[in-house]
Formats: sequence, C-alpha cells, structure tokens
Amino acid sequence: MSKKIRIPGVSFSLSRALGIDKVKRQIARETGIPTTKSGLEKKIGRTIINAVFGRKTR
Repeated sequence: MSKKIRIPGVSFSLSRALGIDKVKRQIARETGIPTTKSGLEKKIGRTIINAVFGRKTR
C-alpha cells in the first residue's frame, strides 16, 4: 500500500465547486432551519427547553 502524497493546505471539495454549500447556507438563513446535523440538534434542544421552562434562554 502506498500513501498518497498531498500538498499541505491544498484541498478540493466537489460540493463547494458545484455551489451546493452556498445553496444550503442560503436556505438555512432564509428559513431559519439549520442544514447541519449539529445545528439542527441545537435548535431542537433549545425549542424543547423553551417549551418546558417557558422562557427564552437568549
């Protein structure tokens, strides 16, 4: 097995090249619904806490 040689600091992302990341970011900003797993978990958790305690944390 040979290891691929990579140039430090140089990377390529197909989703960024196709503009998928930009579209997802725009959708998230306009709807207020995060498109990342961690962002969605935070929003759901915050909503549940606000519903239980009946207050805004921030």
